[in-house]
Amino acid sequence: MFKKFTLFLIFSLLFFQSAFANIEVKARTAILQDFLSGEILYEKEPDISIYPASMTKIMTSIIAFDLIKSGDLKLDEKFIISEKAWRLSTAGYSSMFVMIGDEVSVENLLKGIIIASGNDACIALAEGIAGTEEEFAIMMTSKAKEIGMTNTNFANSSGINDPDNYSTVRDIMVMSHYLISNHPEYYQWFSEKEFTWDRTGGDPITQGNRNPLLYKNMGADGIKTGYLAVERYSLASSIKRKGRRLIAVGSGFETKNSRSSQSSKLLIYGLTNYDLVEISKKKEPLTTVNVWLGKSNQVEVYTSDDIYKTIKKGQKKKLKIKVVYDGPVEAPISKDQELAKLRIVYDEEEIGEYALLALKEVKRVNIFSRLLKSLNYLIWGDV
Repeated sequence: MFKKFTLFLIFSLLFFQSAFANIEVKARTAILQDFLSGEILYEKEPDISIYPASMTKIMTSIIAFDLIKSGDLKLDEKFIISEKAWRLSTAGYSSMFVMIGDEVSVENLLKGIIIASGNDACIALAEGIAGTEEEFAIMMTSKAKEIGMTNTNFANSSGINDPDNYSTVRDIMVMSHYLISNHPEYYQWFSEKEFTWDRTGGDPITQGNRNPLLYKNMGADGIKTGYLAVERYSLASSIKRKGRRLIAVGSGFETKNSRSSQSSKLLIYGLTNYDLVEISKKKEPLTTVNVWLGKSNQVEVYTSDDIYKTIKKGQKKKLKIKVVYDGPVEAPISKDQELAKLRIVYDEEEIGEYALLALKEVKRVNIFSRLLKSLNYLIWGDV
């Protein structure tokens, strides 16, 4: 009565002709990710240790954003500037230029960190949240481990040179992905090109965003530059075009110009050599499976997560989507019950398998209906 069902889902796909480019990025280490699929499109020594410099400030921002989201911190909450924070603004580091004793809102401190890359603002925020910068760094490292940054340790909130403040471009990519995914309403601050701080005892100071890609007409909207003499130039960057986002991270660029040109090159490479294919949207009906002895003969099924795959341009015809199950599935069926498997095959190789769940409950028919359905099946082979 029951047999293996394999359904081939046909997607309407555009086919592109494009020669694959061999790309070499002039950086010590680099990585490129397609945001929605999570797939890596390019990597160069992605797990060697780096000094993240001001890319550290991404995690400083994440800690604050998480606390705001949980209700434990407010944007209009004010922190008093300590002498330690103020001294950084006078020591030649990038600064927001806060003054001792100033009461500065969390929102202004965050914008001073994100847009102006203020090290003084980092310390002020860290002390306001955790009491000391050292305690805040412990929170940062804990969060890093929580989100899957396996080769990272934070020793301070700003990224100033410290041998115990280290990471990898892969981990910086993971951190950037987390920020964009979990705090889109605040991530937009990373695209703002300038920030004006109306400082105490002086004229307002307007500073520009140091991310060079924001000033190019390429769709870049973040996220953070870095520089240390021992590491040279670094950049975590992101671009979004027509709903598709890429994240690139590179470190060890020799010059500012190289950082800009090579990061742009890497992002454009991803856009022009790969296509993103939407397979399934979470909790939206994808297809149906047949039901036996149910009040409905079919039930819609869905995936619990969005599923995307990144495919080389001109190769989409090699992508096949299969729905496999032993069926028809006998009722009763509970809502969210796993009924089938979604298998994704690319170039004859399986690249993913996902559970397909019932979108709604299907009740079993009464005994008389079951007898009638059984007779129909015996006579006509109909479920």
